[in-house]
Amino acid sequence: MADRKKKTFSFVIVGGGIAGVTCVEQLSSQIPSADVALITASPYIKTVTNYKQVSKTLEEFDVAERPFSVLVEKFPNITVIHSAVISLHTQSHSLETADGRIFSYEKLCICSGGRPKLLTWDNPYVLGIRDTDSAQELQKQLSTAKRIIVVGNGGIALELAYEVEGCEVIWAVKDKAIGNTFFDAGAAQFLIPSLEVEKTIRAAPCKRPRYTTEDPEPGASQTFTADKNAQRHGSGPIEAGSALGPDWHDGIVLRGAEQVSRRVSLEYQCEVEKIFTSAELLNSPQQTPENEGSWPIYIKLTNGKTFGCDFVVSATGVVPNVEPFLHDNNFALADDGGLQVDDHMMTSEPDVYAAGDVCTACWVHSALWQQMRLWTQARQMGWYAGRCMAANVLSESIELDFCFELFSHITKFFNYKVVLSGGRMVGAVLIGETDLEETFENLILNQMDLTPYGEELLNPNIDIEDYFD
Repeated sequence: MADRKKKTFSFVIVGGGIAGVTCVEQLSSQIPSADVALITASPYIKTVTNYKQVSKTLEEFDVAERPFSVLVEKFPNITVIHSAVISLHTQSHSLETADGRIFSYEKLCICSGGRPKLLTWDNPYVLGIRDTDSAQELQKQLSTAKRIIVVGNGGIALELAYEVEGCEVIWAVKDKAIGNTFFDAGAAQFLIPSLEVEKTIRAAPCKRPRYTTEDPEPGASQTFTADKNAQRHGSGPIEAGSALGPDWHDGIVLRGAEQVSRRVSLEYQCEVEKIFTSAELLNSPQQTPENEGSWPIYIKLTNGKTFGCDFVVSATGVVPNVEPFLHDNNFALADDGGLQVDDHMMTSEPDVYAAGDVCTACWVHSALWQQMRLWTQARQMGWYAGRCMAANVLSESIELDFCFELFSHITKFFNYKVVLSGGRMVGAVLIGETDLEETFENLILNQMDLTPYGEELLNPNIDIEDYFD
């Protein structure tokens, strides 16, 4: 490698996702004369559009996929390198790309994101949803499908369960309630009715509806059908509720081969025990489930049930994409496999920073902040990493950004559930157009004792926004 010519940049950022692009933009704004390179394996980059600062820590924006030429047109000091990184040599401050080129850096920021944590990597009937290509592959396979199984309980699983039409969905979650990553069982119960409502039918707007929750029994099932003529199966009557909105699936038709609008069956508190192909099931002691017919893949769950389907969507989260950078380097890794970063987004290797899904925040966190691998935090980390890199070069001091004081995230399933600890609000989930974002943020940050108000905080007849103004 030493014999090949190197191109040197002041800053090199690896990854064309939200974290990497935001970092590049921040560096170019801070030091317009700096020679900045963005290395991305895709001809398209993820950019932030329609950005809106909702409150001190809460922000709302859309994510657009655009050709990387738009970045060069906006910032002439940026060079975009369309290739994948195959190796990093931190001692020589250089990296090599898949097309054989070598680039040297003074400062490097790794924003390579994460990859799906699939149930298995060697089965064509097990899909992961991570990027545009995988989403389009889902659309293609779904068009001929009659039944799919969704495994997982995060944002992708929530969205799929609601958005998929014309196909039976069996949804396996390991928790007592859906959406455990984002909210508690009470908020989950509020969302459940939307699984049986036609997407064109929306409930009347309600700013703060009351709701109750009742945990399902371990291994229990619930089935929700949007077909008006179909029988409902489950533990009791379900009333219509508000629907989850579109996000990554905007512009993608998620429709199967059946005429039914929607049929979702929930399997609670279970995980995948084994995956069978059709041939493996025939040759195994495992008996073919009654009325299951013939399917290309079968899933046995830990609750003892076996289901056949056209394909499985593995929506069990992501793992940091660190592999290209570890060989012959001494990166400190967190327990979740991410690159450890300090409160200036620096890794354990000199002059190497990281931001987004690939890294793990290892400083002492605020009691009100937690790391989740979401678009919002990818943008915040990329922006802050760019500031830290520029400050280091300019010999300026910089404090930890305020966005790391309070976890905040806007998603399409909006309502609120207030969590009290010691009489003080520590969190809120908003579903719907409540206009209470800033009010609740202030209550959380101020740590006001709310004990005297009790359940009146949830009373839809009280205007909380004016009361605490």
